[in-house]
Amino acid sequence: MTRMDTLLPTVSEAAAAIRAGTLSPVELTQAVLARIERFDPRLESYVEVYAEEALAQARAVEAAITRGARVGLLSGVPLALKDLYDVAGKPTLCGSAVRAGHLAVRDSAVTSLLRAAGAVLVGKTVTHEFAFGVVSAPTRNPWNLDTIPGGSSGGSAAAVAAGLCLAAMGSDTGGSIRIPAGLTGLVGLKPTLGRVSKRGVAPLSWSLDHTGPLTRTVRDAALVFQSITGFDPADPDSVDEPVTNVLAGLDSGIDGLRIGVPANHFFDGLMPEVGDAVQAALDVLVGAGARLVEVTVPDVEISSEVITAIVGVEAALIHQAEMAARAHDYTEDTRDRLAAGAAIPGTAYVDALHRRRRIVAGFQSALSEVDILATPTLPVTAPPYGSVPGEVMPILSRLTAPLNAAGLPGLAVPCGFTEGLPISMQLVGRPFDEATVLRAGEAYQQRTDWHTKQPPLTE
Repeated sequence: MTRMDTLLPTVSEAAAAIRAGTLSPVELTQAVLARIERFDPRLESYVEVYAEEALAQARAVEAAITRGARVGLLSGVPLALKDLYDVAGKPTLCGSAVRAGHLAVRDSAVTSLLRAAGAVLVGKTVTHEFAFGVVSAPTRNPWNLDTIPGGSSGGSAAAVAAGLCLAAMGSDTGGSIRIPAGLTGLVGLKPTLGRVSKRGVAPLSWSLDHTGPLTRTVRDAALVFQSITGFDPADPDSVDEPVTNVLAGLDSGIDGLRIGVPANHFFDGLMPEVGDAVQAALDVLVGAGARLVEVTVPDVEISSEVITAIVGVEAALIHQAEMAARAHDYTEDTRDRLAAGAAIPGTAYVDALHRRRRIVAGFQSALSEVDILATPTLPVTAPPYGSVPGEVMPILSRLTAPLNAAGLPGLAVPCGFTEGLPISMQLVGRPFDEATVLRAGEAYQQRTDWHTKQPPLTE
């Protein structure tokens, strides 16, 4: 079987080669573990590495393939989990001293599904404390160690971008999959609210949290999504919606696809290089057969204040007992955010829930005219390492948070660079129509090579 070189394969490449018997999952896992040992002291993307368990899983996959057994979509592929996801018998620390000594009793729903798909779980990645921020300290961005990878799934993003796993799971309450994906040159998929189970994932906001993957390519995101999606009756927020085979039409192209370009909010206040890169990406989509339509998304401008109120109150309630007993164990930033959330009146929370309906209706109106929307993912590139979370959060989440309020699927796709830092485009779909969003992203990546670029750390 083939030995691994420095450049690791994508999820789809690895899965196909492993099934064909031309790539050893054991050697692939060894290569990933070697890269973690080599590069993670600088990146600090992992909180725990499951070296022995991962190699045992890889050997089991190799044995199954050798005896001709049928294997799953992700068999032998090394993946990581954001440290909010429960893994039976392992700590789920959520980036906080508050969780010291915690051990998960059972796997999260997604962990179980990844195991069933044959994935090799190599470890847990850094999260901003309880996912309540966009910095993910101490992790650094592999494109420039003096910048942040974003958050709260920053550890997952840095690990994938640097080749310390082939894909990783994140969570997204106001953009925490798409923000770090955008800042590190990755694909990040936030599925429709309720599409992927949140059972066994530490919550930040019950009504806004989403779970999804960070990967190097759109095809990889589709493979992981296909492996983890589905109704979970044990998750009260899971929606019993038929599961679409997003892989089936991934290569069918976008000829005639109507792409809405919002005239309000999303293209305001951009770094000029970001606006230019996203416009160039739109031109590529037109060249692939799509048609651009200018649209307006009513009431989208109120998204940030609505999200702030909902997350603040729900997070404060989730952490009420711990804040009363051991507030000193939280970082100052998280403690201040939780205290601010606890001070929000109930009337303001209910008002935010009602105003959220206006955001949902606004997106429904825009998407009634087109098939998907296309926007920048972020107005800027990666901020400096050491940035104050409260100062950068409103900037980094301004274009992503509206999709959490609306519960819509969103896909971050790399579309350029400026001064060595990635730029990202966001594709937005109708509820439960991840297939169209992924198809558009794949059509774009078939015509560009931004997703093939490697951070200088890995060269």
